[in-house]
Amino acid sequence: MSQQSFSSLPLHSDLLSNLESLGYNEMTEIQAQSLPHILAGKDIIAQGKTGSGKTAAFGLGLLQKLNVKRFRVQTLILCPTRELADQVGKEIRRLARGIHNIKVLTLCGGMPFGPQIGSLEHGAHIIVGTPGRIEDHLRKATLSLDDVETLILDEADRMLDMGFQDAIDNIIDQAPKERQTLLFSATFPDQIENIAKRILIEPVSVKVESQHDNNSINQYFYKVSSHEDRMLALRLLLLQYQPESSVVFCNTKREVQEVNDELVNRGFSAIALHGDLEQKDRDQALIRFANKSATILVATDVAARGLDIDNLSAVFNFHLAHDQEVHVHRIGRTGRAGNKGLAFSFYSNKDGSRIVALEDYLQRNISEDALPSHDVLDKIPAQSTMITMRIEGGKKQKIRPGDIVGALTSDNSLTFAQIGKIQVSPNWAYVAVQRESIKVAFKKLSEGKLKGRKFRVMVVRG
Repeated sequence: MSQQSFSSLPLHSDLLSNLESLGYNEMTEIQAQSLPHILAGKDIIAQGKTGSGKTAAFGLGLLQKLNVKRFRVQTLILCPTRELADQVGKEIRRLARGIHNIKVLTLCGGMPFGPQIGSLEHGAHIIVGTPGRIEDHLRKATLSLDDVETLILDEADRMLDMGFQDAIDNIIDQAPKERQTLLFSATFPDQIENIAKRILIEPVSVKVESQHDNNSINQYFYKVSSHEDRMLALRLLLLQYQPESSVVFCNTKREVQEVNDELVNRGFSAIALHGDLEQKDRDQALIRFANKSATILVATDVAARGLDIDNLSAVFNFHLAHDQEVHVHRIGRTGRAGNKGLAFSFYSNKDGSRIVALEDYLQRNISEDALPSHDVLDKIPAQSTMITMRIEGGKKQKIRPGDIVGALTSDNSLTFAQIGKIQVSPNWAYVAVQRESIKVAFKKLSEGKLKGRKFRVMVVRG
């Protein structure tokens, strides 16, 4: 498909100039296919995976028709997880930088209810949230959808996987019938077809093939016969390739914990991510993986949805995914932005029918690859390049990323290059520093002051 410029669309000049300043010049395939229809007010059902540019597609559509002077909730975006909702909210704020006084509010579970009520009383134009929390606000009448003109379901398949069907139905019942509805989903199970028929009016279908061609991802398949075989295969491959960042996909929460625990016991820098974790632990796991304080994330598909990780070196399928589209979605997290990616999948005799279906879907023969020699077991597992510190103070204490950088670099004992990602939330902040600088960094933050006062600081370990 020939590339198209955003300037070919009937977008406000302030949106176009902001896109230019962000370096968004050419549209991705999903944007080129869906944006003209979204701008024309049509309902859309779109198949788009993480990294395809779908957030900007619906974000530009809703910002184009937003009336800033009308201080009412005009758009509702539903996301399966808090991580994805935060990511979508941030992207819409970036896209809206050229428009004054736009209020985007994120409403998710796992966060205190009171402050959300306060924020809603001040009004908002765009709400991004998880179905459960949005339903709670509707039930308590702290949120009204009477003025919603655009309803967006992002990663609808995962919302259904996570049991949000009833909540979604309830929310849709309370939204105006006269509205534009945009449904985005990485896969299209029957449930999605059913919900689309119920809530969309004469929708335009947009399907974007995976953004990753076979040339950017090298796929390997290994035959195993037991859990022990799988673990050994995983260790051999991790030690042979030493990927800087990799995700190991498991099909159950219990398996995630078992695999993670064994890797940690063997000296690997691994963290687990699954639905049974407390919200704080989920946040911490994601932050540590994103800032390179852990090299391996062991996760279920639902938990890993909405992960915003650049340049994943490798993906492991500890067990094959239940369907082919999920397999492609998993491995599509590697080999991005022109980089070569590695995908390793383990299968057993029981997986015969899945292998046949995958061969059909990938249009290639799958043969058993040879594992690395056992000699690599003598290697020491790669350690993370960064270590994370947690500061018990955040936005409410007026702490900004610049304050943390300033405290760390004040006497030149640390350079800016030794500091990694910084994330500041209402009541806490995380900062990553290079492994060899952790003692100096910890001393400076724990003994020094931020905003004229001392804060408790701790090193976050697995």
